[in-house]
Amino acid sequence: MEAMQVQNLFAGSIRDQLLDANLDYDKLYEIRLRVGRPLFLTYDGGECFLRNRGEEPYVVTQEDLKETLEYVTGYSLYAYEEEIRQGFISVQGGHRVGVTGKVILDGGKIRGMKYISCINVRLAHEIQGCAEEVMPYIQTKDWVAHTLIISPPRCGKTTMLRDIIRQISNGREGIPGQTVGVVDERCELAGCYQGVPQNDVGMRTDVLDGCPKAEGMQMLIRSMSPSVVAVDELGREEDFRAVEAVIHCGCKLIATAHGNSLEDVLAQPFFQKLVEERVFERYILLGKRERAGIIEGIYDGNGELCKNQWECS
Repeated sequence: MEAMQVQNLFAGSIRDQLLDANLDYDKLYEIRLRVGRPLFLTYDGGECFLRNRGEEPYVVTQEDLKETLEYVTGYSLYAYEEEIRQGFISVQGGHRVGVTGKVILDGGKIRGMKYISCINVRLAHEIQGCAEEVMPYIQTKDWVAHTLIISPPRCGKTTMLRDIIRQISNGREGIPGQTVGVVDERCELAGCYQGVPQNDVGMRTDVLDGCPKAEGMQMLIRSMSPSVVAVDELGREEDFRAVEAVIHCGCKLIATAHGNSLEDVLAQPFFQKLVEERVFERYILLGKRERAGIIEGIYDGNGELCKNQWECS
């Protein structure tokens, strides 16, 4: 990851703090600015805050926040109103800048945000090849499995999904690439900036950026003829109705869901129906021990642990 690209998002005083800290940006996940509070980092699986040279915590000012917002939006906050209404701004490099403040409502719907008091920069991390271990279980020369990746927050499910998309799209040794349609509702998978993916999601991948999953899946099916549809974080009722449409039109589905265990997710009402119909042919459970992205288990459509790729039903 390019340190300079990240540092240039911030006000000068914050940038100085980051330079002095001499950080490994591959281990840095979030930089959080709250007015009147210490500058917090999520770093290498833990949390820390940066200190001034006098060893006192650096306290974020209103001017820091204002200047950082100007850099993030290219001095045109108005141009990003639609993204701010959703609570975040996508920036070059695939990083995502979350914002909180006073929400402006109009008829019960969010129209915008003002008095922004917190900025959280979530850094995009690509780990190409992280899906190598699971690929033989979910793809052969003639077949791709409907797959659900399950993990708690910050355990690597989006990173895993991104690499699966890349490998299916590009193809692997002896396995040709396939057209993949991605609905990137939260702008994290492809990390598009002005419509162009900043993350490598493969040469045969088409991305709908910032589009709700349910509508996006239907749009891809109608217009892009994908062999595989990929979405992050299934959860709403309309998502599951769209999943049925994907399945019935012959596309393969690769998706993720929040959960601490396979039982955790499959007990949820909308997932139960998919389980009863045996829609998903593979379940990949991720955990976090010494690092994020640990594969806790790969399961077949019956929820049975796969001993190896040949004994998975």
